[in-house]
Amino acid sequence: MSVVLITGSCGLIGSEAVQFFIGKGYLVVGIDNDMRSRFFGKEASTEANRKRLQNEFSSYVHCNEDIRDEIQMDRIFCEYGRDIKLVLHTAAQPSHDWAARDPLTDFGINATATMVLLEKTRKYAPEAVFIFTSTNKVYGDKPNELPLIEMDTRYELPMDHIFSARGIDESMSLDQSTHSLFGVSKAAADLMVQEYGRYFGMKTGVFRGGCLTGPGHAGAELHGFLSYLMRCTLLKKPYKVFGYGGKQVRDNIHSLDLVEAFFEFMKNPRCGEVYNIGGSRQINCSMLEAISLCEELCDSRLNWDYQEANRVGDHIWYISDTSKFEGHFPSWKRQYALRDILIQIRDEMLKRTKSGDV
Repeated sequence: MSVVLITGSCGLIGSEAVQFFIGKGYLVVGIDNDMRSRFFGKEASTEANRKRLQNEFSSYVHCNEDIRDEIQMDRIFCEYGRDIKLVLHTAAQPSHDWAARDPLTDFGINATATMVLLEKTRKYAPEAVFIFTSTNKVYGDKPNELPLIEMDTRYELPMDHIFSARGIDESMSLDQSTHSLFGVSKAAADLMVQEYGRYFGMKTGVFRGGCLTGPGHAGAELHGFLSYLMRCTLLKKPYKVFGYGGKQVRDNIHSLDLVEAFFEFMKNPRCGEVYNIGGSRQINCSMLEAISLCEELCDSRLNWDYQEANRVGDHIWYISDTSKFEGHFPSWKRQYALRDILIQIRDEMLKRTKSGDV
């Protein structure tokens, strides 16, 4: 039976991908040891997702191993070998702030583990497609050098700027900028995935995501912008806005839209390709705009506090130009607008609140 191997299989993107590929008839082998609870606490644990996936899907095999462990990864890859058609690497330490607290663990999870997975794929499943979930943070704070204009609720680019109509494309430099240690560890992995494609001819794809979101997101203060914002609005918890007057802008993409982009690449892969992926000009908002929409959807005021200092390496304005990916895969279309996404997040939280899971 054809196998899809997914790291971080109980997280937002991983769990979405598990359901998607099982629906396509694959046996899915998931690797997830719930490091997220160590990063962000019990409320961000992926344990409930693990139980749900194991209970609902007989074609899901869960592995509780650590992706940094070469021996454990060797055993898993050896077992499934050339039946592996796709390695979808979504596991990560995803926070700027957490990385600064423990740089060695951050680099080990984001960079070293990616090298381990690439090597095991090359050894046991060399014809498999390898997809890496990268991040726009590989660009560091280069986007902050853009000639941004402060408006009432957001920052924006002048209409005549090259990035204004579509957003930031893959031509932006990764060099000579402040990334945060998280951004550096992800950039190291990003480049290594590219190199295995270019040097060894492996079918590797790098997807540099903006804000990835959806109803399956266990948002926490240090990671998961829209999910955590909705949680605080709904449950009347305090929320902190860090810098830029709350006018910083992000694009947002639903987890299923992203997984469907992965599937398009899997069907017609390239070697060492890189794509910016996100909500683009279609789905984006500033912090202030997101707060306003969450308050409207919850019919409740958010108790938020403003901190003047922004997070190190944080973007003032980031919107992904996805035209390269759309040009290569014209059948891919986004299904979910921002309001749709937030309604789904709200409704899922209300359901979990009633069941006592929030």
